[in-house]
Amino acid sequence: MKLGKIFAAGVLSLSLLTNTAFAAPAWKLPAGGKVFAADADKQAYVEGHMKKFFRGEVKLNFAAPDKWTYEKFTVNGVKVERLVNPKQKRSSRVVLQLHGGGYVGPLSDWYRDLAVKQAVLTDAREVWLADYRTSPENIYPAALDDAAQIYSEMLSRGIDPKSLIVFGDSAGGNLALELSVRLREENLPQPALLILQSPWTTFETNLPSRTGNVDRDKILGRSNEFMYSAVTSEQAYAGDLPLNDPRLSPIYADLSGLPPMLIQVGGYELFLDEGIELLKKSAADNLNVTLSVYAGMSHDFAMLLPELDDSVKSFAEIKNFVNAHLSK
Repeated sequence: MKLGKIFAAGVLSLSLLTNTAFAAPAWKLPAGGKVFAADADKQAYVEGHMKKFFRGEVKLNFAAPDKWTYEKFTVNGVKVERLVNPKQKRSSRVVLQLHGGGYVGPLSDWYRDLAVKQAVLTDAREVWLADYRTSPENIYPAALDDAAQIYSEMLSRGIDPKSLIVFGDSAGGNLALELSVRLREENLPQPALLILQSPWTTFETNLPSRTGNVDRDKILGRSNEFMYSAVTSEQAYAGDLPLNDPRLSPIYADLSGLPPMLIQVGGYELFLDEGIELLKKSAADNLNVTLSVYAGMSHDFAMLLPELDDSVKSFAEIKNFVNAHLSK
């Protein structure tokens, strides 16, 4: 579906407001986090935590912060969730979150919790969470079409793209890049910034970190059989497209005209080299791009291990990056 045609489509929305009068205060950026004397200690901690996570022993039951508005609705059948921060009514900044999960994982409470952090870090008045269709039931371009529908709705509601920040982690980073490419092709306004955490930038599996970090990555590597399979052997979202097709692998796409982007990756993660290749391609296409590699960290560490000092530093970097590029 062409995004240019989406603007003409009617939108039917049903909203469900959640009462958050007795919810906890919103998250605040801490001054620091857990540190370790040696990398071996850090890896032991990460491995132990993730083993509990994979066994379902680490749980999160999301509740919107006190006095925040939390609603669910649809845009032409696409599921969306929205969080509004009452303390930022005068801010023009808005976040669109495109969640990760290898295009097989749905929107979860972990991402709702992350959305609160994203709103706080960016001083945004609201965050839109895209609950896009996932594979194997839905293949390319289902998720991209859904993201485009939501972006169109945001513009139709008067959200200024110059104040719109798109966050994408893992598969969501892939989707964020593909959305921006489609916007450019349709001559539609770009968001102000792309924040890409551990982005999945090629469906191919031949980059060195895909093998070199297969055991060091305690989150996406071989120890996580389900997600590891989703980004290696299965890759159901690709359908019949070649894995190096630019529509799946944006390091082969023309990225010219895309907004400034911040790329954050872990030094031990499976997608380390994908972040590096994205940096190279973005620089070659004359983009304003920053890459930060967090030594000894696994895939998507900031979301799953926010208590670590590395995660706190990555959050602070996001805050500083946004403030350096946008006014409120």
